Amino acid sequence: MIPIRTSVPTVDEAEALLAGVRRTVDIEADGAAAALADEEPDPGLLEIVSGPFASVADVDERLARTESYLRERGDRRAVFLTVYSRMTATVRTAIDDGAFVDPEWAASYLVAFAERYRRALAAFERRAFESLPRPWLIAFTAAVRGESLVAQDALLAINAHITYDLTYTLGEVEIDPDRDVKREDHDRINAILARLVQTVQDVLVEAYAAVGIAGVDQLLDPLDDRLALLGLKGAREFAWRNAVLRADLPAWLGERYVDWRAETVATGAAAAVLAPDVDADATGRLREAEDGGDAASAFREAVRRRM
Repeated sequence: MIPIRTSVPTVDEAEALLAGVRRTVDIEADGAAAALADEEPDPGLLEIVSGPFASVADVDERLARTESYLRERGDRRAVFLTVYSRMTATVRTAIDDGAFVDPEWAASYLVAFAERYRRALAAFERRAFESLPRPWLIAFTAAVRGESLVAQDALLAINAHITYDLTYTLGEVEIDPDRDVKREDHDRINAILARLVQTVQDVLVEAYAAVGIAGVDQLLDPLDDRLALLGLKGAREFAWRNAVLRADLPAWLGERYVDWRAETVATGAAAAVLAPDVDADATGRLREAEDGGDAASAFREAVRRRM
């Protein structure tokens, strides 16, 4: 039987869940997405992302192609891929260098993690909104509508992928047998994710400064807290605890309980990113300044230099 302390939310999780419930009320993603329903899907994008990923090399190659395709068309969904494609390349190198105790499991983890993103992107492009997890519906809709800041586009997608997708990735690759070994490798991937997010924070400030925009640090500082109601470190631990719950609780209870936990916290975090506790005038000035410069290109160049 699973210990009761494992199934009961920690204090931090309870606070995040309560905040998520309150924040989620403010999200109206369905109506915004419905306005996009009549737009034709992009056949070129679907050609790249329609089929499942076959290997780590396939993930690396196709994420880079997707990023290039979206960026060349001025599609703000490229902002997240600018970072994610490089993170994937970093994990691939770590696997090749023998950094993981179980490299086969780590490779499966990387592919399954990327597959969650690919399926979400393909579903959104096909306008199959009803099949999309809400954190991704919010992130993609904001990016496509172009009413959010580049910084928000990056954070919304990072939140959806880490706070939400990581839970289900661990479920797909399974944390048993050898749970302790898999936890070690999970923590090694988490270390790469932590460095990635710190780089994103630095790069966003640098990118905005490059196009003459000051004050973005009010939105980003600290990024770790903006990323998720639990903070980034807490979100990664949250994902592991969710995987343990799914593995150890009876399926009829564990799956529904974890689904509620993951969606509530990730959707609440998305609401926090879209409506940060920052003066509205300051956010408006940032948006006006961003409209006058190419913050997305500056972001990509800063990422290229650092990663």
